Formats: sequence, C-alpha cells, structure tokens
Amino acid sequence: MARDMSDKEILQMELAQLKIEVSTTRTAVSVNCKETMEWVEAQTEGDPLLKGVSDDKNPYKGDKGAWLVIWAGGTYWYLFGKPSPFSLESVRPPGPREFDQRKRDKVIKQGFRVDKVPQNLDAIVIGSGIGGLTVAATLAKVGKKVLVLEQHDQSGGCCHTYVEKGFEFDVGLHYIGQLHENSLLRIAFDQITEGQLEFVELDQHFDTIQIGEGEDKREYTIFAGKTEMEAHLKNQFPDDVTAIETFFNIMKVSAKKTHYLASLKLIPQWLALFLLKSRITNLCSSIFTLSGTGATDLVSTLTTNKDLHIIFSYLFYGVPPKDSSVVINALLLHHYKRGAYYPKGGASEISYHIIPVIQKSGGNVLVRAPVTQILVNKDGAAYGVKVNKGQEEVEVHAPVIISNCGLFTTFQKLLPPEIQTKPDIQERLDMMKHGRGSLLVFSGFDGTQEELGIVSTNFWLYKNNDMDGSMEGFFAMSKEEAPDNIPMMFITFPSAKDPTAKTRHPGKSCMTILTMVKYEWFEEWTETSVRKRGDDYTNYKMKFANNLFDWACTLFPKLREKLVFQDVATPLTNMHYLGSQRGAMYSAEHNLDRFHAEAVARNRCSTPVKNLFISGQDVFSCGIAGALHGGLLCASTVLGHIVYIDLLFLKKKLKKQKSRKMARLVKKLE
Repeated sequence: MARDMSDKEILQMELAQLKIEVSTTRTAVSVNCKETMEWVEAQTEGDPLLKGVSDDKNPYKGDKGAWLVIWAGGTYWYLFGKPSPFSLESVRPPGPREFDQRKRDKVIKQGFRVDKVPQNLDAIVIGSGIGGLTVAATLAKVGKKVLVLEQHDQSGGCCHTYVEKGFEFDVGLHYIGQLHENSLLRIAFDQITEGQLEFVELDQHFDTIQIGEGEDKREYTIFAGKTEMEAHLKNQFPDDVTAIETFFNIMKVSAKKTHYLASLKLIPQWLALFLLKSRITNLCSSIFTLSGTGATDLVSTLTTNKDLHIIFSYLFYGVPPKDSSVVINALLLHHYKRGAYYPKGGASEISYHIIPVIQKSGGNVLVRAPVTQILVNKDGAAYGVKVNKGQEEVEVHAPVIISNCGLFTTFQKLLPPEIQTKPDIQERLDMMKHGRGSLLVFSGFDGTQEELGIVSTNFWLYKNNDMDGSMEGFFAMSKEEAPDNIPMMFITFPSAKDPTAKTRHPGKSCMTILTMVKYEWFEEWTETSVRKRGDDYTNYKMKFANNLFDWACTLFPKLREKLVFQDVATPLTNMHYLGSQRGAMYSAEHNLDRFHAEAVARNRCSTPVKNLFISGQDVFSCGIAGALHGGLLCASTVLGHIVYIDLLFLKKKLKKQKSRKMARLVKKLE
C-alpha cells in the first residue's frame, strides 16, 4: 500500500527531530474520517454484542453516552479487575545451585506417561521453549493447571543445552540484554522463576565486529553503557557523529514506543485496524511509520559509510537489512545498551527454574511427547491434542490449547486437514514466510580460557561491508558453491561467559559458531534419520564447518591444536531437535512486511480456531526476549488481562523500595 505525503512528512520529521507534525496527521485523519467510520460500521455489522441494540445506543451510531460508560467500566475491569499473576512476595533469594545432573534431569527430562498427566487441566502448551514456558508459568501463577508437552528428550527449546565428551553447548541462547536492575525483562524472569534464575554480566566490551579480510580488515567494538555505547561509536566514526546521534534517537523511540505496537495485538482487531486506517495512531507516535520502514532505506539517508551501515544492522537473523524493519534492528542494538548477560549455570537453568513454578499449581512439563494433532470439535473449537506414545496415540483434553511450535507447524501440520484449508487460516499463513535455516558448529577444546586466549566477548565477522549484496548473493548460490562462500558468521564462547563452567567442566572450553544457510541445500537428506544421514551429508556439512572454523582460527590461532571435539548442526538437526520448520531457529521470517503496523495488528495470539492460541517468536519477534514477550502477550490474551500492567506496578513498587532503602542508608550515614 503506497504511503501518502503525510506519511513521508512524518518520517522526514522523525529523522530530523523525532517529532510528529500533528497538524499534518490531523488533516489526514479528518480526510479519512468518513470513509473509516463506514469501514468500522461494516466491520461491526452483525456483531453478536450489538444484536438488538438500537441506533441510539449503538456505540457507532447516535448517542454514545451510555455505551461510553459501559466501555469505561469494561476497560477498567479488563485492566485492573482480575487477579495479578505477579507479586513481590513470590520472589525469594536464589537457592544453592544444583550440579547433580541426575537430579536436574528429574525436572527437565521427565518423560511422558499417561499417569503423569494432571487431571482437569486448564490449558495445554505445545512446545517447551521460552515462549511456551513463560505463558505456562504465568497461567500457573493465577492457579491454572497447565501441561507443557515437548517432543524432544529435554525441555527448554532453544534454551536447552547438550553435553558431549565432557563439553556443554548451548544451542540457541548466546546472550541476553535488558537484564539490569529493575528492568521489565528482569522482573519478568524473576516472576516466572520466583527469583531463582541468576545472570552474569559480560564484559562492557561485549561485541566485536570485524569487516573485510586480510590486510583490509577493520575491527569495531561495541560497549555497553547508557551513554558509553553511543560515545564509543562516535570515537570510532568521528565523521558520522550526527548519523550516530540520529540512529540512537531512533533506538530510543523504538524502545520507548514498541509497547504501542504490542498493544495492537491486545485490543480487538477491528479497533486496532480502525485506529491505523484513520491514522489516529500517528498522533500517538511515529513508531507506526518507522516499523514499516526498511533499515537500508533509513540508514542510507544518515550516512554513506557502509561500515556504519553494518554496525546499525550487525545482529543478523537471516534477513538482509533492505528487507528488515529499522525498528527491529534498532531494538536489537538497544537491547544490549545497558549490558549483555548470560544465565549463571548455563542456558538450561531457565527451564530448570521455571518448571517448578508450573508444577506448583498442579501442572507438569513432559518430554518425549510429540503432539501429532490438535483436536477440533464440530463447532470449530480446539479441545485437546493427540500425543504419540510408542505405537499408540493418547488424547489429552483441555479447554485452552496454546501452540509454541510456530505458526507454520501449528496451521500446516497439527490442525486437521479440513481446518487447514479454511480461508481465514490461509490468510494468516499468507502473512508469513518461512525463515532461513541456520548452521552451527560446536567445538570443544582441551584447555582453559586463559590458555586458549578466548574471552566472553562475542564476534561478528563479515567478508565485506555490503550486507545486502552479500546475503542476496549467498542465498542465490547453488548447493555446491555455498560452503566456500560464507559471507558472515557469529562466534561465541559459552564456557568463557559462565563462571560455573570452570567448576562443572574443569580444563575444558567450548565455542559455538553460527551462520545462516538455505534449507534447500540440505533438503535431499530430509527423509533420512538423525545420525544416520550418510557420508555425503556428513562431508557436505563439514565443508561449511571447516571453512567456518578456519575463519575463526584467524582470530584465535591457539584453537586449532587444542580441538578435540566437533559437532555440526544443520537445518535438519534443528528440525529434529527443535521441531522448527525448515530448520529456522528464529521461526517465521522477520521481514519488513511482517512489521508493517497493520500486519502487526493482524498477527496476534488468538487464531481463527476457537480456544487455540499462538505463543513464542511468531507473535512479535525472535530471540529469547522476543519469545518471552510472545509468552506474556499470549498469557494476556488467554486471561483477558494485560499482565504487562502488573509488571509495571511491580517495577514501580521496586523503585519505591529502593528509594526508601537509599533514604534509610543516607540517614544512617548522617
């Protein structure tokens, strides 16, 4: 849909001084008002809530006074009239760390059996990734009995780890931001783990970006800090100070106003679309325009420095900057502005500490429980699932079904065929594209962090500074060309980030390398079994692995002689262990179309199937934090209560507590 001049003017004003030209937007609103109100009347025609309501009492026709009172009362009840799942009292000091793997396995590897399924369930969650565990724990904290079903042999999804030859590798969690004291994300983690999950902050220099090869290499460093991140970049790009200031203003707007976008998913869809079509949303914030703006288009107006273009979009997730939203790229960088963190004890600590919260209300988390179908009754409502147990299928029933296994898996694999073909299901599917696959190389070394010269800093390597061209060219390559032409990769050292690793795995270090690949390059082996895919498959994936490892050794030459273990995960590996469609770790593609405001409003947790809801990365955005927010949005939808308001109240209480504590301390010092 083409943007009119008022939209362009808004964007120009955003780039210049990040303000909305209200008069311009009001003109757009008044011009479109009649047309939009006609559209709203059409949308609400036949609404059962309005059946039998005379025109003078219809909120869209005639006198609205009485209905405004009802609306205000209903809104107050929706926001404040329901019990909060969160409380300060539920958080307790972290207990002693459990290192006995057998005891941990009793929590995170509890296998599916019929006798372990709780009776009278309130909800079933398919998939135990962070999105599924978050919604399950939130529901549990208001007394709901929730069963989480995981197809793999351990819970956690991308937050699980695996141990091989004495080395422990995290498969999807590399580092998390916005976990500083009293941050909303930190409060959310504290609530769903009851304060038992601890995080370690990485060095202030948490990321290094290397662009180019050989003598043409340029290296840039990213520092955490409320003011330090911006100041440090200005020191490295002294000719682009204005561009950096403008981009950091965009980061600020994106971070402060993203909740406006999320709100579109929580209010009735017709209302969200009305606010967007009438351009009333543009009176509130420029975020609705920015979210549909391409990253390359925007940063190209700020600077011609291609290296800086990379810096503004270096946190890759499989989408070239030209096809990605500038808001998402800005949010990713802002995410680490106040520091980068890693779970103390490793990524599996997340599921290990969330599961007891779910069990406390009578629920459970069971693994080796592949769901084969979502049960839908003749009225089109979901009422349970089928679970594959050996040679038989077991039905488990609940009034609410939540899928955390991705939109494509949910709609194309789990729904009955007659439901899959319905137009409203196909309409939701048409809004999304399959995400890119990923390839990971897990390497184990005999040697300590000090002996190998490795650090907690992460490394992002690019062959050149044309990210759009590199990615487009790479994904257009043949299967044979691809392994020798990898344009980018990410390197991280989990053992260097977790201080407990030295105790748990003494004398050993590990490294994870990640890059994006095409599923089609591995498609011919789809029908083969894991670990039995044949020599051709092994040789092919090792071509990628060897090139990536050689590239890593240009930074850390001591690694080569200390390598004692290596494992390679392809899109097929991710399909098997994570259950991700086409091996896409970040689920559906995070392209620009997905983040246009209208698409955001339509892509919500509720689905065309009654009682079926979506959680996780496909709700809003990718990553651990994105999936967790997907879980909170889903919980808000299921409960009919915006749990973010409860988190904000807690944040305010914690701030007051800290102020009182500081006041008492000052008084003592006096």
